[in-house]
Amino acid sequence: MSTPSPIFVAGTGRSGTSQLADVIGEHPQIHRIPMETRFIIDPGGLRDLADALTIRYDPFVGHDALRRFSEMMTVRMPDRRDDRGRTVPEIVGERRYWDAVGRLWPELVATTFDEPVSAAGAGYADWPAGPFEPQSRLRVVPKYFSDRRELIAILRRAVDTMFGGAAADAGKPGWCEKTPYNLLCMDFLWELFPEATIVHIKRHPVSVLASHVDQPWAPPTVDGALAWLKPVYDRWLAWKATAELTGRRYVEVKAEDLAADWPGQRRALFELLGLDDFATASAFQPRSLNHRNDQFDPETRAFVERALDGVIPAMGYE
Repeated sequence: MSTPSPIFVAGTGRSGTSQLADVIGEHPQIHRIPMETRFIIDPGGLRDLADALTIRYDPFVGHDALRRFSEMMTVRMPDRRDDRGRTVPEIVGERRYWDAVGRLWPELVATTFDEPVSAAGAGYADWPAGPFEPQSRLRVVPKYFSDRRELIAILRRAVDTMFGGAAADAGKPGWCEKTPYNLLCMDFLWELFPEATIVHIKRHPVSVLASHVDQPWAPPTVDGALAWLKPVYDRWLAWKATAELTGRRYVEVKAEDLAADWPGQRRALFELLGLDDFATASAFQPRSLNHRNDQFDPETRAFVERALDGVIPAMGYE
């Protein structure tokens, strides 16, 4: 079997992305990156950096993008831990992670210089600057990439080093990364990895909203959850209506279908991913999806259905 293409799992959140990524990662050919690494699509990550050094370039925009990316990779990623207490450098290999990050700077930075700064109290004779006040700060002049493909190749190499290396450590040729809002960043993911497969897992929007209400990171009220979630659906549906998905490696599945006929749907899923079928330990079960059906009283459910009246059929539900 040829080396599998990279796989990105996408969804709205609370739609089954984690479980689907677990299933894919249990296949002998695919290593699941075991946490949402987030440095590709999050603010300050690779997607922002790619635009700042190409279509949005000026020295200040580029400097800010590099500063935010540096903070993400050298502070936030080493500090953020998954439910097992592991950091991103730990899950991909610390030496590999820091080598990949370190190799980026000379490829992305044109030069640096010391910019003079005014010390506290400057200009006030009766308030002299202290002896430890900084006299300058380091400024970074970012490279401008007139050929965006050159930059994308650099960024891809860093991701390949981390994720591909982690997969090799696990004895697998391919890898899978799950971040729900990959859903809204498909253009950039395909720019980074044109051969990648993006798997979008859907769940009934009312159940998705019910689950959002119970999450500590989402609004706890129905109105608040609707304000959070509906724009995600609206943006996805607007993009899909204009996107050219023909010829793309795009797979769309419903969590409910997976649960209704797990062995058959699993076989079909792996076939779409170019993989042989494999009996995974993880599985989709109806009971894991149905418990949200009665979360709302009839009046609240009717209100939610009215609020999502355009979204529900557009996502393939009644």
